[in-house]
Amino acid sequence: MPRLAFHPAPLALACLLAACGTALAHDSWFAPLPPSDRGEALFAFGTGNQFPVQEVTIPLAQLRSTGCISEGLRPTPMRWVSDQPTAVVLRSARPVPATAALTCWAQLKPIEIEIDNATVDIYLKEVNATPAVRERWAALRARGVRWQETYTKHARVEVNPAEGTSPLNGGADAVAIEGLGLDLRIESPQPLRAGDTLRAQLLRDGKPLPGLPVELRSNLSPIGFWRITDAEGRLQMPVPLAARWLLRAVDLQASAAKADAWDSRFVTLAFEALPRR
Repeated sequence: MPRLAFHPAPLALACLLAACGTALAHDSWFAPLPPSDRGEALFAFGTGNQFPVQEVTIPLAQLRSTGCISEGLRPTPMRWVSDQPTAVVLRSARPVPATAALTCWAQLKPIEIEIDNATVDIYLKEVNATPAVRERWAALRARGVRWQETYTKHARVEVNPAEGTSPLNGGADAVAIEGLGLDLRIESPQPLRAGDTLRAQLLRDGKPLPGLPVELRSNLSPIGFWRITDAEGRLQMPVPLAARWLLRAVDLQASAAKADAWDSRFVTLAFEALPRR
């Protein structure tokens, strides 16, 4: 029977997130797997302290929505395959040609948490929190207010981008996923290769999100590269290596529903850069 699910994103305290229900800066992302015997695209969807190691699986009950879209195919929800210790395995609803460009995504259900002050300091460092967030937190902390947060997670993965600039290969008409809540999309013509410049845009509820720090990490180095989105929610940075890459960001805002609390949205975008020709 098909089942779905979503879970936490990036920080250095996986045990807290898994055992204690704390959602800090742990990222959640899609890791491509070999296709099924029928040609369906398979992915491990899990959470880890630092890309690319997934450490905590995502309960299916936590998934709010998922989907995949490919050239000539309409968006369809993903299907459950199996539960693994560090990830849930999901697949595309139908076979996908081996060379076809494919975009898949997931959104998780909101989770409410409280965090102690020492952990908040680590959290804000991990997400490279903006000055406005730090100033608000300093004022709340001075009043003795404990950190209260409702967070949601959003993940996207791009695989098998073919040469060109179709909506699934980047360019001006890059696909924006409706209803995802927080979405990173690649606007650079793809496939990206070592030495290329990555151009991307960050959207919140379909609108550009300016002034948010975004980090680019690879599976070959623990060192990430930070950029801040411009007035149109766009950013660009070099992709120096042929590797698997993850763009990650956390949008922290004052809660509109609860005084002195926070709403956060985590987002990741996984993709691969090919070797230079």
